[in-house]
Amino acid sequence: MTREEALKLLQGRVKNKNLLKHMYAVEAVMIALARHFGEDEEEWGMTGLLHDIDYDQTKDDPSSHSLVGAEMLEQEGFSERIVYAVKCHNDRHGLARTALLDKALFASDPVTGLIVAGALIHPEKRLASIDVPFLLNRFQEKSFARGANRDNIASCSDLGLSLEEFLDIALKAMQEIHEDLGL
Repeated sequence: MTREEALKLLQGRVKNKNLLKHMYAVEAVMIALARHFGEDEEEWGMTGLLHDIDYDQTKDDPSSHSLVGAEMLEQEGFSERIVYAVKCHNDRHGLARTALLDKALFASDPVTGLIVAGALIHPEKRLASIDVPFLLNRFQEKSFARGANRDNIASCSDLGLSLEEFLDIALKAMQEIHEDLGL
């Protein structure tokens, strides 16, 4: 499936514009991580783009989130690797994240929220206004961007990346698509 076809599929199922922006951000981070690790950028990007495809349908039932999405993607013919990474990105299921793809999605999903929150508290409300030291300071503030699970973000160590390296990769990736994100 091409990215354009995936976008049509996604936009047919997800109506919330902020959620779509979140998925574009995760896609960008996943592509940057794939590039960093020498992995398949198309596969990793598609995983990030579609990881919350079921969210509108499952937002009131977090225990089914990602299971429904994985089933949707399986029915659309996506690879087992993508389907499993989507399934195990929801920690509620207790599924092992064994592949690098699984671990990357798990850490990338919440880091985008931390970065967006960082941009939004600046007067300019732009990703260009923030840097890694700023994000590292905000990471320590538990009351800041509460929805950005710090343990999940810190699992970047499972990728062999320090928090600083991970934030740098993620921020740069999101800055590259700042227009799509409105930041």
